[in-house]
Amino acid sequence: MHAITIPEPGGPEALVWAEVPDPQPGEGEVLVEVAASAVNRADIMQRQGFYDPPPGASPYPGLECSGRVAAVGPGVSGWAVGEEVCALLAGGGYAEKVVVPAGQLLPVPQGVDVKAAAALPEVVCTVWSNVFMVAHLRPGETLLVHGGSSGIGTMAIQLAKAVGARVAVTAGTGEKLERCAELGADVLINYREQDFVAEVKEATGGAGADVILDNMGAKYLDRNVQALAVNGRLAIIGMQGGRKGELNIGTLLAKRAAVSATSLRARPLEEKAAIVAAVREHVWPLFAGGHVRPVVDREMPMSEAAEGHRVVEESGHIGKVLLLAP
Repeated sequence: MHAITIPEPGGPEALVWAEVPDPQPGEGEVLVEVAASAVNRADIMQRQGFYDPPPGASPYPGLECSGRVAAVGPGVSGWAVGEEVCALLAGGGYAEKVVVPAGQLLPVPQGVDVKAAAALPEVVCTVWSNVFMVAHLRPGETLLVHGGSSGIGTMAIQLAKAVGARVAVTAGTGEKLERCAELGADVLINYREQDFVAEVKEATGGAGADVILDNMGAKYLDRNVQALAVNGRLAIIGMQGGRKGELNIGTLLAKRAAVSATSLRARPLEEKAAIVAAVREHVWPLFAGGHVRPVVDREMPMSEAAEGHRVVEESGHIGKVLLLAP
């Protein structure tokens, strides 16, 4: 088979479409013939040499994929050859075939094309685990999403609205904010021109956001705490704005607020399986009802993954960029 390899860390040109050995499913694993994968910022960090795969994971980038079951390993039940699936991966999605732990496999949701389903596993599992399983967003509460037009952001808007929450988003252009509004966002904040703390306070009558989903890290830490409501919950899932910030414990105590930070890729298999099971139970029915849909900016051949990385690094996209297998 062919896969995107990274012989040496570097820019997008470091991604090389090369012939590699076919993977074989082991105990508790399923072999998937890949239809598509999607570009995530973690893939870019891996290409740059800053985010190695967990021990035992595929060395190729790609944290999600869609396709069809090609083979089922020993000890696996509930899946059959030929079924259309999508999967949460620790790596290996940028390839014609990938081995997946059975607990990280999902059926393609009703009403979703098998290729478009590649846009779902990483973002849905990230949003559901952080916003709902950790931060416990409830109906009637306000969620602030930084990077509302990203893959994570577009999914967070839809899921929050589906459960009856109010959604505020930040984005850097009017076009991106318009797309967020089309997905249901209630409060639109251009972070280049507006102070998100002041805008969220004004929109909530001075209360602040009950939950904040943050991809920036250090750069936004202090202002995120300022923007939280009493009993608010800040969920940090990225470090695009740096690793180290100053946390005002006094403000946090006064608000009885909480800060959590999680990653998905390196979690134990049983934790990933629990998240995937929760997503299948709570989120997959929303696709059948038309309440949630994948947001895909563009598609391109997997062999041209370098271009996909350039698009995502320039932040000119809305939703996900898909890489289609041959």
